[in-house]
Amino acid sequence: MSNRFNQNIQLGVLGGGQLGRMLIQSAINFNLDVHILDPDDNAPCKTIATHFTKGPLTDYDTVYHWGKKLDLITIEIENVNVEALKALQKEGKKVYPQPEVIELIQDKRVQKQFYEKHKIPTSPFVLVENKEDVKKHLNFLPAVNKLGREGYDGRGVQKIKTEQDIALAFDKPGLLEKFVDFEKEISVIVARNENKETSTFPVVELVFHPVHNLVEYLFAPAEISQEQAAKAEAIAIQIIEKLDMVGLLAVEMFITRDGDVLVNEIAPRTHNSGHQTIEANITSQFEQHLRAVLNLPLGATDAKIPSAMVNLLGEDNYSGEAKYTGMDAVLAIPGVAIHLYGKKLTKPFRKMGHITIVDQDVERLKEKANKVKETLKVIA
Repeated sequence: MSNRFNQNIQLGVLGGGQLGRMLIQSAINFNLDVHILDPDDNAPCKTIATHFTKGPLTDYDTVYHWGKKLDLITIEIENVNVEALKALQKEGKKVYPQPEVIELIQDKRVQKQFYEKHKIPTSPFVLVENKEDVKKHLNFLPAVNKLGREGYDGRGVQKIKTEQDIALAFDKPGLLEKFVDFEKEISVIVARNENKETSTFPVVELVFHPVHNLVEYLFAPAEISQEQAAKAEAIAIQIIEKLDMVGLLAVEMFITRDGDVLVNEIAPRTHNSGHQTIEANITSQFEQHLRAVLNLPLGATDAKIPSAMVNLLGEDNYSGEAKYTGMDAVLAIPGVAIHLYGKKLTKPFRKMGHITIVDQDVERLKEKANKVKETLKVIA
């Protein structure tokens, strides 16, 4: 086998948040120089990146000139200027995931049409242009109104159960998705390199915050049937192959009450639903992302031990310099690993870090996860 590894490659990452921070932590093991572009002077990546540039991710000139000096460009956030990435790609720079893939995923309307075209199982939907348009689809309710663009971490998602809820609808282009009566929400992370090698991580089970629609904690492996797990992994592989994508793709899905598997949304990057892989799997999602974009052999994804991951969110009604209460008590629990994201300031429901818990006994694992969730708090 020819040697594809090159430690001298100049790797650029658009976005300097916690995903970039954990990607750098993996890149250090490969002796890689990592260049970060982010608009925030205090971005989590700033103090550990080899090179940090402050600048807007959506500005053509900024992204283009930043990328000119790099060999390979990847992302940790989708809201980036794809036209600049297309220009860099034409000039011979490697951009993974490809700009065309990022562009498709940036718009949830286009994303749903992609599923429909390729017969990928997903909930029924209609496209809407504004709030007035939503009113024309009363027979489609109950539904979820999603913004086409710029929604993330639960923002840009609104439940419209009855006609009275239409006041909550977005007055921008979006879609109505038929409300899914689901039993569980799951996620599969799949990787693919230039050689078209693919590999999935075991299915994880997600538990969402009841109000703010972001992942509160997860368990791995998911408590679903072998048939459902195999179907979910096959769907994830189908999507990344139909996209012809190189990189890492997170595929969030529903297990419906009648046992079916439906795709909800996808993200072309490392993802909140894969953080537990750092401690619990042979290869972490961050190392796998690097292997994929560098066209290295993909790593084994087997779980070494059952795991849970709890998102550490800023407490409601607290804004300011972050203080952590309950840290000693949580660190005293066997199997706990703390990951703080380098964010000095907290605000309500801001992702400040995560905690991974591992335990061979699944029931004990759940007890520990609940104790962590109740004990460790971020206040100001």
